[in-house]
Amino acid sequence: MIPIAYSAEVAAARKSGAAVVALESTIITHGMPYPQNIEVARQVEDDIRANGAVPATIAVIDGTLHIGLEDAQLGQLAQAKGVAKLSRADMAACIATGGTGATTVAATMIAARLAGIAVFATGGIGGVHKGAENSFDISADLMELAQTPVTVVAAGAKAILDVEKTLEVLETQGVPVIAYQQDAFPAFWSRGSKLKAPLRMDDPAQIATAHLMRAQLGLPGGQLVANPIPQESEIPSAELAPIIATAQADANRAGITGKGVTPYLLQRIFELTEGRSLTANIALVRNNARLASLIAIELSKKA
Repeated sequence: MIPIAYSAEVAAARKSGAAVVALESTIITHGMPYPQNIEVARQVEDDIRANGAVPATIAVIDGTLHIGLEDAQLGQLAQAKGVAKLSRADMAACIATGGTGATTVAATMIAARLAGIAVFATGGIGGVHKGAENSFDISADLMELAQTPVTVVAAGAKAILDVEKTLEVLETQGVPVIAYQQDAFPAFWSRGSKLKAPLRMDDPAQIATAHLMRAQLGLPGGQLVANPIPQESEIPSAELAPIIATAQADANRAGITGKGVTPYLLQRIFELTEGRSLTANIALVRNNARLASLIAIELSKKA
């Protein structure tokens, strides 16, 4: 039996049928330093509450899968050391051995499905890394979207990735990619890109209806809702492109590979943008949480 615990707030929402939005926990443990990480985590949860839904931050703590964290648990996780970063491959092992781990996009989707939560807000999904034709470095997030029925709201794929190849893999796996209120696929810290999104929807109710229709058709997997960063918070793609290229060249020179690539690049871009990338990251996560709340509320109306 899966050791699973619900926060008081999420337990009450499950009883009443209130809208719930899942949140990952790697942004707390691996995304920002303390105390900024706990401040942002609380901000994002409050954004969801302010929009009429209930936040469920997900993590594994001492071998128990927590769906929603009490405020004290959030604080403990924000200061914890040596927390594992969990994806599909190692989530079960962490629970089985009594470990503590923060959930990535893939692991959060798995936990959300177990808890009956249909909508998940994150920053950006993982995808196909540049040079993947040699390294085969492709995030488990893409396969998770293909098989786990959760609607994921993100600002696109992380800008350090090969976004064109990421979209190709999502298409091959039959994942709907829906740009919100624009035709272009958003580029994480930037609102737009040269890539056209396969689908566009302008209304949270449409997105909720599409989620339910997939289930009625018997189609596996979820949806990716690509929500552009607020205009006042974006870093234009023309400005970012040479910065990302510099960070990538630095990583190559330093021999950074595998799981070390993403954190290295994000830190290097933070340095090169003098902190603007982190400010933009916070803005897009909060924006995604707000949209996810609206979609979750529409789904709760149709339940």
